[in-house]
Amino acid sequence: MDIRSKIAIVTGASSGLGKAITEALVRNGATEVYGIGRNTKALEKLQTELGGAFIPVTMDISHREDVVDWVKSTFSNHHAPDILINNAGVGNFARIDEMNPDDWLAMINTNLNGLYYITAEVVKLMRKKEGYQHIINIGSIMGTISHSEGAGYSATKFGVNGISEALFKELRGDNIKVSCINSGSIKTSFFDSSGIKAHSNMLHADEVADILIFILKTPDNLLIDEIMFRPLNPKAPE
Repeated sequence: MDIRSKIAIVTGASSGLGKAITEALVRNGATEVYGIGRNTKALEKLQTELGGAFIPVTMDISHREDVVDWVKSTFSNHHAPDILINNAGVGNFARIDEMNPDDWLAMINTNLNGLYYITAEVVKLMRKKEGYQHIINIGSIMGTISHSEGAGYSATKFGVNGISEALFKELRGDNIKVSCINSGSIKTSFFDSSGIKAHSNMLHADEVADILIFILKTPDNLLIDEIMFRPLNPKAPE
């Protein structure tokens, strides 16, 4: 795909990996990048940095009616997204008998339900477009192998992998690519709730964004349906 002139949506765009992906899309010539997030100030600051190609959208994707209304009011059969990056995610880590039920539901509602809500609406438009479109779901290595105190998060990321595999088989005949990125730890504030402190040996968000751009730019008839990568040395520097 030639990213120039394309319309993209990025969920969880206000910080971390989502922000890096958004910056990379604008840098590579996307003419409209809709960045969805809950932090209005952060989104407005990003718009100041990136200019008119970035359109901030304050929204919680776990609220289905808001998602449906926004897609219907923003896009049409003549103005539809070419790229959807399902990046928004919540991670809470605790022993199963100590997990706050609200934290559990927050992961399910954002990581799975939110992904479903926006993908279902966007696919309706993508199916009608000519050419090729691309959906990239941000999974996790913890969607392939779990560890103690990660039951809730892993349940959602295993789900993201399952959704991604089903969708790539379902949509390939419509010239819609579906890829799932399973990354190891990235140096962001994501792991704050786990007690894991970010450090320089982790992957960096801009590095992961570069891989995503590479996947988008692959030839139209080439599909990378799943990719996994991790830090070479995940231990914090001494």
